[in-house]
Amino acid sequence: MKQNNDYMEKMLARKTPSTGGGFSAEGMKRAEALMALYPVKRSALIPMCHLAQGEHGWLTEECIEEIAALVGVSPAEVSGTASFYDMLHLEPVGQYVISVCTNIACMLAGAYELLEAVEERLGIASGQTDKDMRFTLEEAECLGACDTAPCLQVNSRFFGPMNSESFDKLITDLASGALAGVVPPHGVLSRVERVFSLTTKGATDAAQMDTTDAGQK
Repeated sequence: MKQNNDYMEKMLARKTPSTGGGFSAEGMKRAEALMALYPVKRSALIPMCHLAQGEHGWLTEECIEEIAALVGVSPAEVSGTASFYDMLHLEPVGQYVISVCTNIACMLAGAYELLEAVEERLGIASGQTDKDMRFTLEEAECLGACDTAPCLQVNSRFFGPMNSESFDKLITDLASGALAGVVPPHGVLSRVERVFSLTTKGATDAAQMDTTDAGQK
């Protein structure tokens, strides 16, 4: 895995989503390199969506068209695939996407009371984004963290158990930048770059690396 670089630092410094546009020159270079890791080009569709969202904060129409051309599918197929996954957005969202779990374990632990407190604190309802494009709020069916009910997720980072007081602290820490090293801007899922392909040789090299690393621990 490669460590952070200027490209990643630029993504991590993004405060608001892009208004539009395709991949940057560096983003396109990375998209092409990412596609080359897969034996079948269209298998790279979802990882390339994540790359585009990391760069813009959402899947812009321009990026959808570029991804479609690169992997050999229609823009409608890219949009259709992206619309299936909650973590991919086809319209701009805030710097922080807050997902409050309201499934059974969280519901019994006070999830709806938490959601009501979150809506009041942010001044928006579930499904909305504040005017500063800072926070987007959504209700999640299940986050798979029942042991910390009621819980929520901020840009794929989990927090729980939560109540109105702990949420107030969370928002304060996000606003002050105290959690910058923990919660990246929306769209940035990983701070490392995969370099091994899905070919037999790539898998063998990765296995050898894992074995070497294990022997050093």
